[in-house]
Amino acid sequence: KLAYLKPRLQPNRFGRMSLTFEGMGANNNWARQESYGGRMVENCTQATARDILAEAMRRLEQAGFEIVGHVHDEVIIEAPVGRYKVDEVCRLMAENPLWCPDCPLDAAGYEAPSYYFKD
Repeated sequence: KLAYLKPRLQPNRFGRMSLTFEGMGANNNWARQESYGGRMVENCTQATARDILAEAMRRLEQAGFEIVGHVHDEVIIEAPVGRYKVDEVCRLMAENPLWCPDCPLDAAGYEAPSYYFKD
């Protein structure tokens, strides 16, 4: 579920009607935030991606993988050398949750002696 605190339609700084909501502003104070269509789509997309990742992490843990961290859309698994294959991790990561069976998912991975960002 995605929720916005105390939503309201009101004119934005450009004079157009806009969805606004309460959120954390400057100095961590509650303030009315403006939004727009692009931000709403981004919020929905990121929330959906997070839910897909959470289910993939659950599947990996159930299969015995030790997740030691995750960064954005990556999982970091610590395992003895040769115990698992990257393809097995990718297969589990790309498995569709029941609630989005037609979402095109794929995963890629690599094996390394320590974590590093790879372009």
